[in-house]
Parts: sequence; C-alpha cells; structure tokens
Amino acid sequence: MRMAFVGASSVAIATVRMLSKQGHDIIMVEIDKEKIERLSEQLDCGFIYGDGTRPDILKEIDPDSTEIVFCFTSNDQSNIIASLVARSLGFKKVVTKLEDPEFDHIAIELGLESIVVPSRTIALYLADMIEGRNILEITSIIKGDARVYAFIVHEDIQGPLVELDLPKNCRVMCIYRQDELILPEADTRLNLDDEVVLITHHKQLAILRERFGRNKQKDAQKV
Repeated sequence: MRMAFVGASSVAIATVRMLSKQGHDIIMVEIDKEKIERLSEQLDCGFIYGDGTRPDILKEIDPDSTEIVFCFTSNDQSNIIASLVARSLGFKKVVTKLEDPEFDHIAIELGLESIVVPSRTIALYLADMIEGRNILEITSIIKGDARVYAFIVHEDIQGPLVELDLPKNCRVMCIYRQDELILPEADTRLNLDDEVVLITHHKQLAILRERFGRNKQKDAQKV
C-alpha cells in the first residue's frame, strides 16, 4: 500500500518505521531540509522537501496512487490545513493528528473524519490499564462495511433526537456534550454544538456528508 506522511513528527517517524518493515511504500513530506538529510539515513522511505500545506507540494505525492495521507506535523493548525488541502485534491483517506483536544471539535466541524489525538488516546489507555479494564480499540470492532461518522449539531437540527433525519442503515451511537458522554434515549434532545457519533454503512457516508457536513451547516446559518 502506498502512503504519505506530512511532517516528520516523532509519531510520524515511529509509524513510518513500523509500516516500512511491513513492506508499505511510504513518502514523507518535510519542510526542514536538515531533518530530511538526517532521516534519510534512518528511514526506508521516499522524501519530498516542501511545505505540506501547499497544494503544489501535495500534488507531487500523486493523489490517484496514494491510499492514505497522514497529516502528522507538530503543529495542529498545519495538520488541519494540510488535511483540508489533501481532501480537496482527492486523496482517498486523510488522517489528521491533533495534539490539543480543543481543535478536535473544529476539525469535526470542517468535515475531517479520521482524527487522532495521541495525548487523549494514551491517557485513556493508561486510565483503563490502571483500573484493570480490558482495552478494546474501536478500530478492531468496526469491521467490513461498517463506518463511524461524527458531526456537530447546528441550529437547523437541534431538538428531539427522534426527529433527526437519518438515512437507512444508520444509528446514533452516542452524543458528546462538552465532553460529557450521553447514551441516547427515546426522549433525548440535541443541543447546539453537541457532537453526534453515528454507526453506519459505508455507502451512506456521502449522504451523511451532504446532510450534516460543514457546507450544510453554513447554509443553515445563512437562512
């Protein structure tokens, strides 16, 4: 599989080492030329020198032949911009790394679907380990055609959950309200800025993006 990493952060470097050993074809985009020279002796991957937030640089990766782009710089704003640019260029899958959980909500509003927050993941892992709970990553239970999709509630859809216009093969898993976990009941109401997490068939993703994505939210705000 061909993959690309924007930014040579510590997480990116560790991930590239593991993936290259598994035989994947990897390209790394890095703006620091000295870092490229140093890493070229350590990592089995190709390098592109340049700013990974720029469309002309990301085009060099070749969107048509690259399965995944990991936006893994050390700067959250750069990762968000690079992810939006990569999505606009037609890359099949874009993964966004965020160090500050405060940007998580914004990234979801912008329609970025694969978000990694290492600090939160590690904290949850350690908390569960200390409490003696079994740890089961969501990626190991979401299989086959199943997908997870999240969106932020805007003014046009706040109200009773039962009135939410969902396509078939789609269910609400949970709701986050200012970091509070809410398991939906029959009388649950959606409040402005709630984060709604859905389980759905992959064929419904396009409909969900159209119905609840960032562009839909902007249209609702104009009304």
